[in-house]
Formats: sequence, C-alpha cells, structure tokens
Amino acid sequence: MINQTINKSIEEASKVIGKTWPLYSFVTSNPLSGYEQKTFEEAVNHAEKLLNAQVLPDANLFKDALKQGSIDREILLGILKENQLLESPEFYLQQMTTQKRVEHINSNNDLDRILAKWLAAFMDEGLAEWDMPNKHEGFYGAWRKLAIYDNELPKTTISEIPKTSLEALEEVLKEYSKDDYTKIFTYHLAALPGWTGYINHRTETHTSWQQEYPITLQDYLAARLWTAKKIGADFVPKKEDVSVIDSVAKLQYIWLKAWEKSWQNELEKLLDKQAISSKSTQKSDLIPDAQLVFCIDTRSELIRRHVENQGNYETFGYAGFFGIAMDYESLEDGLTRKSCPPILNSAYLVSETAQENHSKEVQTFKSKNEVKKFRNYFLKRMKNMLPSAFGFVEGSGFFYGLSLIARTLTPSYFYKLSTKNSKDFETICELKITQACSHEHNELGIPLADKVAIVKSGFDLMGWEKFAPLVVFAGHGSHSANNPFGSSLDCGACAASPGRHNARMLAKLANDSEVKKALKEDHQIEIPLSTIFIGAEHNTTTDEIVLFDSEVPSSHYGELQKLKQNLKKAQQTATQERLHTEKNSVAFANRKANDWGETRPEWGLAKNAGFVVGPRNLTKSHNLDGRCFLHSYNWEMDETGKALEGIMQGPMVVTQWINNHYYFSTVDNKTFGSGSKITHNVTGKFGVLQGNGGDLKMGLPLQSLMQSDSEMYHQPLRLSVVIQAPISRVSEIIIRNKNLKNLLDNEWIYLMVMDPMDKNNIYHYNKDLNWISKNIEKQKNKIFNNKKEKNFEEILA
Repeated sequence: MINQTINKSIEEASKVIGKTWPLYSFVTSNPLSGYEQKTFEEAVNHAEKLLNAQVLPDANLFKDALKQGSIDREILLGILKENQLLESPEFYLQQMTTQKRVEHINSNNDLDRILAKWLAAFMDEGLAEWDMPNKHEGFYGAWRKLAIYDNELPKTTISEIPKTSLEALEEVLKEYSKDDYTKIFTYHLAALPGWTGYINHRTETHTSWQQEYPITLQDYLAARLWTAKKIGADFVPKKEDVSVIDSVAKLQYIWLKAWEKSWQNELEKLLDKQAISSKSTQKSDLIPDAQLVFCIDTRSELIRRHVENQGNYETFGYAGFFGIAMDYESLEDGLTRKSCPPILNSAYLVSETAQENHSKEVQTFKSKNEVKKFRNYFLKRMKNMLPSAFGFVEGSGFFYGLSLIARTLTPSYFYKLSTKNSKDFETICELKITQACSHEHNELGIPLADKVAIVKSGFDLMGWEKFAPLVVFAGHGSHSANNPFGSSLDCGACAASPGRHNARMLAKLANDSEVKKALKEDHQIEIPLSTIFIGAEHNTTTDEIVLFDSEVPSSHYGELQKLKQNLKKAQQTATQERLHTEKNSVAFANRKANDWGETRPEWGLAKNAGFVVGPRNLTKSHNLDGRCFLHSYNWEMDETGKALEGIMQGPMVVTQWINNHYYFSTVDNKTFGSGSKITHNVTGKFGVLQGNGGDLKMGLPLQSLMQSDSEMYHQPLRLSVVIQAPISRVSEIIIRNKNLKNLLDNEWIYLMVMDPMDKNNIYHYNKDLNWISKNIEKQKNKIFNNKKEKNFEEILA
C-alpha cells in the first residue's frame, strides 16, 4: 500500500518539472507542461514558489516594449482601469522596478552539489574516459555501492544503506504523514529541475542509455533523501522559503496581457487589410512554374516571401516532418535518430541505399568515413588518457594553434577544406522505407495503402488544388560551428533533426507511379504526368536551398535550372533583409555559420508570437518579420474538418510548446534557460552546466534570446493563433478534444477565428466556447450566437 502511495506522490510531484532534452536532439518544450491543466496564472504562481523562479517579464522588458511601441499605451491604460489602477503606466513601472522579487537563499546547496555530482557521473553518455562502476545496476544500485567512499558524506557502511530505493524511501519517510509525501517529493525534485527533467526525458523516451543504465525519479529521490538525512539538510520546505504572488506580480500579469493584446491587434489589422472574399482562395487557371513546400517554422516566412518574389512560384506551409512518423538511419555515422515530433511514435524506419551504378562511390564513402571515425576516436583517447595527455598536448599544440588561426581568420575556407572528402552521400543514395521495429518487412518496404495515406494527408492538410511541373518539399536544417545548441536550430517537428530526410522521402513516395494511380482512382487526386517531386533542404543559417535533384529527368532540365538560379537570387535578398546588409550578404551569412567564435549564428525561432492557419493570400503581401508560424489550409476543401482537427491537435500544440520554451527562457534565463554561452561547460555529451557543477541547464542560452545582456530581442508573449474556418467547425473540434479546450480555457494559447461564413469577421475565444466579436464595437461583449457546449454536442449527435 505504501508503495502505491509513494508512486502516486512521485507522479504528482513530477508535474513541477518538464523534460530536459539532450543537446543532440534539443527539442523546445513547455517547462511547465505538467501544469497545463491549471490556468497560466495559477501555473506560474506555483512555479514561482516551487522553483524560486521569475515567471513573468520584469520591469525592464516592459519599459523597453512600451518605449518601442510594442505595448499600445491606450490598451495598457484600458486594462489598468479595468483593474481599478488609475495611475500612469510610468507610476506602475516604478513600482515594479523598486519592489523586485527577492530570490530566496538555497539552504540545501551542499545537498544539491552532492547529488549533481553523482548524476553527472552516472548519466554520462561517453564523454568521460572512465565510466562510473556498476552502472548496469541502475542509479540507486550503483550509488549505494559507492556512496560509502564519498568523503562529503558521514562515514557509513553499505549495510546501513537500504538495498532498494523503495526501502530507502520507506525508511526516511517513516516519521512523516503520507499526506506530506507529495510536498516533500516536490520540494526535492524542484531543487535540481534540469537534472530531474533529464531523468524524465530518459524514462519517457526509453533511450538506449536508459535501457542499458536505468535511472528513475524514485531512485533519485531515494538517494537524495537518504543523503539529506545523513548530512542534516532541509527535508521539508521552510515556510520562509515560500514566496507569494504579490501586488507586483499582479501588475506584471496585467502588463503582459496588455503586451499580448497589442500584438494581437497588430496581427488583426494586418489580416483585415487583406481584400479577402468569403471564399478562401482566389480561383485561377494559372499554373505556377514551381511549387515549394516549407516547414511552418517562423524562419520559413522570410524565405517564402523572397522565393515568391523571384518568379511565378507558389509556396505552402506544412509541419516539417512532412507527415512521416519515422526514424532515420544515417549512412554517415550508423546512428538511428527520431525524425518526427516527440509526441508521435515512429511507425517507419528510413535508411539509405546506393543508387544504381553508385555502389563503388558509396563503398568509398563508407571506407573514408571509418578512417575519419577512428582518427577522431584515437585523438580523443590521446587527449583524455592520463598516461598520454601531457605528451600529446605538448606535441600537438603547434598544429592545434595553426588550426585555431585558420578557423578564426578564414572560417568558410577552413570548413570547406575540412569537409572536402565528405561528398554528400545523399546525392548518390536513395531512400528506403520500412516498418519500424519489424524485421519481416525490411525487404518489402511498407504497404501501398500507407504510402498513399502519407501523400494524401499532406495534400489534404495544405488544401492542394493544382500541380506545377516542379513540386519541391523543402525540409530545413542549420549549420553553425562550435555550437552545443546546434540541434535547437534544426527542425523541431523532426525532433531537432534536419528535415531533409523526410522531405526526400515524401518526394520519393509522391513520384511512385502506383501511389499516383491509387490517388487518382481512389481519392480523385490526379497528379499530371509532367509533375516531378523533389526533396530539398533550406539552410536557415545561410538561406541556401539545396535541391536533391539527381533523379529529375532531362525533360525538366530547363525549369530546374531556372528554379536554381532564382533560389540563389532569393538567398541573396533574404540574407540582405535578415542580416541588414546590402553588400556580400551571402558571404557574411556563410562566415557567421562557420565562425567558431560566433555566439549568434542565427536567431532560430526567436520573436515567435503567432500561428496563422489558412491560405497563403492571408499573409502573402505582408512582412511578418519572422514572428508567425504559417500552416497552409483551405477550409472549403476540408468539408469534414478532419484536416483542421489534425492541425490543431498536432502543429498548434507543438508551436505552443516552442512558444512557452522561448517565453520562460527569456523571463528567467537562469532557471529556465542556460545562461551565457561564454561560460558553458558541456557535460556527458547531453547537456551544459554553468561552470563546473550545479544544475543541468534546461533551456536556451542568453545569446539566442537577447541582443545583449540587457537589450531584448525575443518578446516573451503567449502564442496567438489565427484560423480561417467556419467558427462552428472550430468549436466542434474543441468539444471533441478536451486537451485543446484546456489549453484555450487556461490561456496557454489565445485563439482567434476568421470566419469566412461571416465576411471574415474575427472572433476571439473567451473560455467555455464563448466567442467575442472584435470587429463590431457595439457587440464586442456579445457571445457568438449564445452557443454553449451542450448545443454543439447536440449538433454532433
């Protein structure tokens, strides 16, 4: 019975921590995801107390936003007045400045340091030269055998330490009521949220390291609480360690709402300016020269505009894993990585095989790669082994010095030189898709029905109507040097992997003659014989778009060359805008990407604040400054609402995670981010510390969010979603999905619907399926049709 109580209490306590993702697959996620059942205001209240964290923007950020015009003064005054606050904004800014929250002193520093030391040793993933003994027994078992040698603990014998983690917890908790368990566990899990978040990640994602060397929150708590008893650390939180949300926090929340409302008004004005009929698209018989599908990523907004400006091109937005729930096995390093959203289980495995007549080149590539891997392994051993380290460093110092000079003075040239033998194997290979974890299908591939479903789903979600001669699926990745957080700049929809593998795979499936035949006969989707699908990659650091076109027939050579030329022009104009330079912008972008000392190779998804779901003509003529995710959608072609439901359940939820990751990393970079890159120390290959110990950092570095230590770049706002669709359709989807209703009712997401059945008037969601019109001032408080939840349930029935 006590076992069940402990397990239940640990599960409840773990809500205070999110997941800390490893550097090699750094997925942005909401650090307070465990509290999404609570309102945003309640959740940050809990986090402020339990994590001793700043959870709302501080006065300096508000001051900058007001000065820059990001906060509309009239909107702010109106919300202040609604809360019976009648002084000037400057008066309340002064209040927030002078009454800053007090950070409470951590009385358990010694306990935290001891546990962090043990976690770093046990969870190492190949960086340390010598492994911690007994890791195969799991964290508690290994710790138990070695704790007796820890000089920071009082002298003890192994017989004094309980044999299992459950026995240890039962022993240390015996003097406490079962009602206290959750409070105690929460207090100790929140002490090192980065490390405990990484335990969360390992246990929930079942990594190979976790399978070989298991660790659980129960193991951790057992070791921590036993140690706490031994060294006399605080076992339960002291009353004075718990802060309260005071009047300053109330002010901060009011200012945040005003800031968000100001952004929504700007977005609403932009959409209102579009001369859109009640139909979602302007019908045209004109066939584009090419169509390009980019990820919904905010960085795609810029490159889409510049591609469209270069010719008769049509662009679409689609989640960057391109609808294929897959893992990708790399021919380069032999590793298999997830390449779809973390919330999805991988159904397929995609690997590389040599194209016909290219077997010798692939074998040569493999041989050179093996030599390269052995060389890197040998150098690592020489540097890290005690007998050889001193002599190796002394002997090789001159050559490392030359390398540093080359990397500093000519980064682009050095990069090309160091990779000249690594011919892009993807140009001489083709993709092979099989069922994941199913050996009997390895040679047979996947069923035709699966292939058709993948391709059809993409066309359905994007509202595809006509096909150009060239259709490009462009995944995205980034390139930067000396950047532990490099994967955070890759495709989040591909679990922080580059999206080119998914793009190439979708192109291959769409080119399949059997797939085309089934689409035509079974689903009335006719792809012209003249249409060729091509995979591509958009490098978000340089804005270069590379086409994987080795299998494009000669009949399309002219169109292909024209497209390549125009993509180069788009790269030039896009880098000019993004980097604010007219001359040599592409060369400048390449230098930033390859400079090992560059702290800001690119901005990633910083500034994200909105998600627009609708046809391209809603936003095409406007510069959104990379602030919006853009997902193509045609409400007229989605008669059942199934496509929109998929977008709301998937991409909308994921973009909320991204948005909140950036929000919390900005408002408290010390707790939710990772501090300055300058003092980062990579540990265990999976994370960073500040200095030589302490908590594992869970979020983005300061340089990914701020222009400088004090000047803001990312604006910490909650996500505002705009969907063009009938409001009744959106309401029905919300009713069917309680998780979506919770996110909306609890204000983790703001939702606006542009109703094409009502002259594209925009309605704001206002809890419990109430919709408020903003376009008609007289009716701004009128509930849309006064429809309550039960009315929609009757409709569904």
